Amino acid sequence: MLAEAHLSAIVQYSDDAIISKSLDGLVVTWNPAASRIFGFSEDEMVGQSIRRLIPADRQDEEDAILARIAQGQRVESFETIRQRKDGSTFRVSLTVSPILDPQGTVIGASKIARDVSARHAAQEALRESEHHFRMLADNISQQAWIADAQGRAIWLNRRWHDFTGQTPEEALLDRSMFHHPDHAERVVAKYRADVAAGQPWEDTFPLRGRDGRYRWFLGRATPIRGADGHILHWFGTNTDVTEMLEKEEQIRLLLMEVNHRSKNMLAVVQALARRSGGADPDFLRRFENRLSSLSANQDLLVRRGWAHIPMEELAEAQLAILDRDSRKLVRTTGPAFLLSPRTAEVLGMALHELATNALRHGALSHGAGQVGLSWEERDGRLSVVWNETGGPLVGEPQASGFGTTLIRHIPARSLKADVTLDYAPDGLTWRLSCDATLAKTLAS
Repeated sequence: MLAEAHLSAIVQYSDDAIISKSLDGLVVTWNPAASRIFGFSEDEMVGQSIRRLIPADRQDEEDAILARIAQGQRVESFETIRQRKDGSTFRVSLTVSPILDPQGTVIGASKIARDVSARHAAQEALRESEHHFRMLADNISQQAWIADAQGRAIWLNRRWHDFTGQTPEEALLDRSMFHHPDHAERVVAKYRADVAAGQPWEDTFPLRGRDGRYRWFLGRATPIRGADGHILHWFGTNTDVTEMLEKEEQIRLLLMEVNHRSKNMLAVVQALARRSGGADPDFLRRFENRLSSLSANQDLLVRRGWAHIPMEELAEAQLAILDRDSRKLVRTTGPAFLLSPRTAEVLGMALHELATNALRHGALSHGAGQVGLSWEERDGRLSVVWNETGGPLVGEPQASGFGTTLIRHIPARSLKADVTLDYAPDGLTWRLSCDATLAKTLAS
């Protein structure tokens, strides 16, 4: 009796539908879980055909199950579709066993039905997610890869195999053979160092394709960390940048050619000025110095690809006209600040003119003077100050020439700047203040 009570409790409180039926498919017993899963009450199903639970297109499954049960066979973990009282269908896992009388004759069947629709939906979602990932990973333009925590590749997308011709198995064993021998040691060393440090990796290197030709790639990898902060994997990409590098080289060569031709033109202008009859030697010297300043600015812009120029580099380029002793007398201070090409041209000419004037009759005209060149960005304004001390006594000039235009009027007009010249007796001070954003973005 105790065993029967235990068995009854198991049937009554099971989360799975436990049903018994006769060999002709009529329901004999129906537990509460069966009611929850199928929607039919016990009164509605006992004495009724089990086929009420089977969709019309799957009735042949019951014929096959009953045939096997009649032969004393067990049907294990059979996944199929069944329907509820409201007509909706869902996925179930069935286990059907024969029921034997004391003489061993099959007299019916017991069925355990488990609703696996949630599990199946999760598996289907996982398969769909994997499909989407594979579709994305194999069709992006980059070679993509995943490595373990130590940086060893454990997966590569189709782009790698298409480019190199390696099979997935070969790629996981050795990829180093595709690095150019002139770069392989450097690239591998940097990658291992960044992985060991747990920091993002970035490098540019050539890889050999299946046709034997090398192409340049920008490689990047990011560590993927777990909740505890430890690195679980690395995700990386290799982007083909061959065409971009070739275009950059073409632009660089073009800029060098333009620079060369422009400097040739400046040389022609310089030669014409020298040959002009009655030209003032002092005028020629100043004129040539200004041409040299333009040339220095242009060299700097070309080296920078006609992009933004650091203020510090601009100052050094214009102060290069000073000899070693004079250069020691000039102190430059200021934060990193990028100037647009046009701003660099305007400020470069002004700084050149100030340095030239300081050499001729200002603080640098003898060894006792000093010059301070400083700049700062504050409250959205760029301020540049040239301050001379220790030189000859200073007085405001009676007349202004083209030099004044270079250091005052052109910056004021081009940069919309406030420019002041203070001719204090102990030394000249030149101040410029303009919109910092304009200084960074002003177009030529």
